[in-house]
Amino acid sequence: MRNLLCLVAALALATPVVARDQGISATFGNTIVTTYRDGGQVHHWFDANGRYRSFFTDGREVTARWTLEGRKLCLNDIRPRVLLGRFCTDYFPAKVGDRWSGRDPLGRRVENTLVRGRPGLGNSPG
Repeated sequence: MRNLLCLVAALALATPVVARDQGISATFGNTIVTTYRDGGQVHHWFDANGRYRSFFTDGREVTARWTLEGRKLCLNDIRPRVLLGRFCTDYFPAKVGDRWSGRDPLGRRVENTLVRGRPGLGNSPG
């Protein structure tokens, strides 16, 4: 159960900070890296065609479809389906190089960075 909550937590961390100019174009071709205090990371990738992927340092991968709904960014058809099939959150502008602190839904502190390119994507099986 704890691993399932961590998976959902990582999704929640990525989505609030990826919008730019009414969309999420700053993330296309780039990566949001979420880092936990224990050194664990999650890489998040958003594609212009609506595809979302994330890859955890422990080898887990999540896929979904993203949509913008007003001021919300929503992940739909999340796979593997754990606790949620859909997740929506508020978003705000970010650009490459931006860093921000946050907490996951379990209250753990994390650091997020929008980095240029797609580091880690070669490690992802998808």
